[in-house]
Amino acid sequence: MHARFAPRAHRFAYRIFLFAIDLDELEALDRRLRLFSVGRRNLYSFRESDFLPTHEPVFNGAVVPAVPPHAGLKARVVAHLAGQGIDLTGGRVLLVALPRVFGYLFNPVAFYFCYDRHGTPVAALSEVTNTFKEMKPYTLGPDSRVRRASPVAKATEDMDDEGPKAEVAPNAVFRLRVPKYFYVSPFSDVDVAFDFTLRTPGRRLSIQIDDYVGGERTLTSTLTGARRPLTDARLAWFTVKYPFITLKVIGLIHWHAFRLWLKNVPWFAKAARAADQRGLYRPHAGLASPPSDA
Repeated sequence: MHARFAPRAHRFAYRIFLFAIDLDELEALDRRLRLFSVGRRNLYSFRESDFLPTHEPVFNGAVVPAVPPHAGLKARVVAHLAGQGIDLTGGRVLLVALPRVFGYLFNPVAFYFCYDRHGTPVAALSEVTNTFKEMKPYTLGPDSRVRRASPVAKATEDMDDEGPKAEVAPNAVFRLRVPKYFYVSPFSDVDVAFDFTLRTPGRRLSIQIDDYVGGERTLTSTLTGARRPLTDARLAWFTVKYPFITLKVIGLIHWHAFRLWLKNVPWFAKAARAADQRGLYRPHAGLASPPSDA
């Protein structure tokens, strides 16, 4: 669900599905599933190079720890967190995102839920991608973890619709408000603040991202849903139920942008504040190179 409150009201909701993949299980999934492949073409496919390109240069941001170009995605996540003082050695990473569908990929946002060697949630990453295919990760570290799950999160857990469920621990919740310094939508300026509420997935998924201009909440986006087993039968059914899902996502983004334009919502040019777009990967050619420190 996506709801804009100001300067014009605009709301929409639609159904999608997302993969939740333990990055240590990629090879096992590649062997087990016929409709999903890792590193090669299939109906659903996964390329580690599509995500968190911290081995590439960062635009207008701090120098990040060097990672070999051939490093796998989990190694890049571990190195990225290590550069911020978070030790993920021996832990696990759960990625919640869309894969490639018929070879095409677009993830407006992908989420990494990171657990230490004892299984304790220690961090979460929110990797935001705009329609220019620029990408920026936001880190929610241990300091952003809410020590007690909210009543909403617990109630959501209790609403499992797959029948009787075993007892599960309440979700850990990560909360962070931070200036985005990233051009995501032409209808939001680059210094709007993102307010993340990321709950570690359990029986259900519950994620919320709000936009704030000063103290005013101007937009909210939510992702909710029930966990389902990752099987070929499920993928075949979802192919029928949600055909060409990645194309649908990018198409809806442009459709609703057109509707906002018809509502005369003010828009911001990407090139207007290039210097304020910080810490992003794969910058569009329209961004001028930041000044050199040399």
